[in-house]
Amino acid sequence: MSGGLLIAGTTSDAGKSVVTAGICRWLARQGVKVAPFKAQNMSLNSFVTREGAEIGRAQAMQAQAARVEPTALMNPVLLKPGGDRTSQVVLMGRPVGEMSARGFFGTAGSGTGAPGGAAPGDRLRGGRQEALLATVLDCLATLRGTYDAVICEGAGSPAEINLRRTDIVNMGVARNAGLPVLVVGDIDRGGVFASFFGTVALLSPEDQALVAGFLVNKFRGDVSLLEPGLDMLHGLTGRRTYGVLPFRHGLGIDEEDGLRVSLRGAVRESAVSAPVGADVLRVAVCAIPLMSNFTDVDALAAEPGVVVRFVDRAEELADADLVVVPGTRGTVQALRWLRERGLADAIARRAAEGRPVLGVCGGYQLLGEHIEDEVESRAGHVDGLGLLPVRVRFAREKTLARPVGRALGEHVEGYEIHHGVAEVTGGETFMSDAGGAGLDGCRVGSVWGTHWHGSLESDGFRRAFLREVAAAAGRRFVPAPDTSFAALREEQLDRLGDLIEEHADTDALWRLIESGAPQGLPFIPPGAPA
Repeated sequence: MSGGLLIAGTTSDAGKSVVTAGICRWLARQGVKVAPFKAQNMSLNSFVTREGAEIGRAQAMQAQAARVEPTALMNPVLLKPGGDRTSQVVLMGRPVGEMSARGFFGTAGSGTGAPGGAAPGDRLRGGRQEALLATVLDCLATLRGTYDAVICEGAGSPAEINLRRTDIVNMGVARNAGLPVLVVGDIDRGGVFASFFGTVALLSPEDQALVAGFLVNKFRGDVSLLEPGLDMLHGLTGRRTYGVLPFRHGLGIDEEDGLRVSLRGAVRESAVSAPVGADVLRVAVCAIPLMSNFTDVDALAAEPGVVVRFVDRAEELADADLVVVPGTRGTVQALRWLRERGLADAIARRAAEGRPVLGVCGGYQLLGEHIEDEVESRAGHVDGLGLLPVRVRFAREKTLARPVGRALGEHVEGYEIHHGVAEVTGGETFMSDAGGAGLDGCRVGSVWGTHWHGSLESDGFRRAFLREVAAAAGRRFVPAPDTSFAALREEQLDRLGDLIEEHADTDALWRLIESGAPQGLPFIPPGAPA
């Protein structure tokens, strides 16, 4: 069995995803065959693997950091929120039903599915956590039998004592697989010493025995001023700190749990490059409810002279050269939200004036004439915005695909994740597959819609699309001829690898991965409640 390591965090968004990706890139550069793993992920930001499985985008990016192809083994359980209390459960890349939080995390057999109870979800009910843990451990064992090292990412905090009994992603995985654990803390938030100590002190003796130490994230200033605190933490817990990672702009990988305001930081440093032409292009992205795959616009933000912002007020569309309606897990809910806020009318006025609008996936669906939904919202017939001659019917089977084709005369690649099936009754086809047989999307004037996520990452297509937008908007904007989104991603991942290599004790990290947690780590009272 290969080596392994679990990266836990004192909180959500402590930096687990970034640290996991950074360690994967550092190991890959050393010639180590490494894979990422996250047992259970809650995210609306997902990706489709080449075998047609849906996984979290963060794990896909971590696989890119490791220079391996992402697979469903790397994220066997994905929860996609459909509201405050329910989520779609995606198991091994395929949806198996809707469940409430109480039903998913509750005792075996106590939970219920969504109203109407889809039959596929029944197989999660009786003894669901035991079955899921078995699946998780099988996937992890397969990866460990294939790779030299597997770097696992936890979720939230391992000290969520209300969920420990049903945990399949933090200490539940570490205990069953014998993985050493590093706890990451975001010092930029404050209280990192208390968070480190409290995290360990709320774990059982058996769990504490696997917590090898700590990793400080987002430190600003002189490390020598921090060192006395790290020495005291060592004295209090018997555990060392394996590195102090400095704060850096532009190091976030595709987010899981929420929208990050600075999109440009996801692909390059925060300084905005000057436009090539005389004008900039302003892009307004509607921040609709249950927004999914908002990373679709990262490629626009990477372009010099393109300014991307998220909006939720009608007046914020006034100076936009392009309005993007992104994907969503709640198409009907998003449609209602757009109407309530006056955004629907503002978008319709833009279309009537010939000003550019782009809808992606759920955003494409709500630009159509009507929606028939007995699956996602169970709202039945709902009128769309009527900007595209498209009728949408929600199917129970989810479309998961990795199409390749052409659009605007350029090569384009993308991925599809949707229940809605679109019937196009007019307009122009926006995209076609490589063979010309499969068609997707629709265009009427300056209104475009497509189910293909990620299409703007295709450089030639993105430039062609921006030229059309600039012409329709009357802007003297010229796309940069040499912007490579893939190269920017690689630079970003290399910066993560540099962060680990330069600011962590990599020799000690490798010993953890290879040999496990040190023996004789002290117990810190009080431990987990009975």
